[in-house]
Amino acid sequence: MIDPVILSKEPTTLVGGGMVGAQDIALAFGLAPRIVAADGGAAAALQYGHVPDAVIGDFDSLDSQTKAMIPPDNLHPVSEQDSTDFEKALTRIDAPLIIAVGFSGARIDHQLAVLHGMLRHADRPCILLAEREVILHCPPRFELQMREGAVVSLFPLQPVTGRSAGLHWPIDGLAMAPGQQIGTSNRATGGLLRLEMDGPGMIALLPRAQLAQVTRALLNCAPEHARWPAPGR
Repeated sequence: MIDPVILSKEPTTLVGGGMVGAQDIALAFGLAPRIVAADGGAAAALQYGHVPDAVIGDFDSLDSQTKAMIPPDNLHPVSEQDSTDFEKALTRIDAPLIIAVGFSGARIDHQLAVLHGMLRHADRPCILLAEREVILHCPPRFELQMREGAVVSLFPLQPVTGRSAGLHWPIDGLAMAPGQQIGTSNRATGGLLRLEMDGPGMIALLPRAQLAQVTRALLNCAPEHARWPAPGR
């Protein structure tokens, strides 16, 4: 069991060292008003006017100038190398929701590692804010309003089944798995979109403009529908 560095009743913004702009920080901070940085993401947080409540990581990307601008009590180095800085931060934030910025748009291997981390720690609700999409690991049940024709892509990271309402091509009865059945470029029929998954492993990609709606939907999920059990439970 990892002790939390940040214990918050509010959603939390997590800033990474990838591509991140002022609008990304502003959008996330408006919905998740605490800011944590994963290692070198501290530089981006400071650049856009936010001193992180915590900086978590192995600090291999945290330069000395940036480090000097962070209060010492806010620095939380984690030396082990069996997890990424994203995972180190994700597992040490205890919050109802994390909005992660600066974890897409740069190296593909880093982006794949983030998706791996979201699956590995499926008990930590997290939204990735990308250039054109919001990306989430589907909880047991999730629903929100969608405009007709909006792109809804579903990508399984492991074999998973489920049911849907409000999709042009429903997923009911499909055995979805990498290398077999995926759901790229599905479309919302308009109105309520509902996804119910039988287990963890499904990544959903929705339009970036839906960030606020996705955030509210995840925060308003019933507790039994909001997140998967922690590993080992």
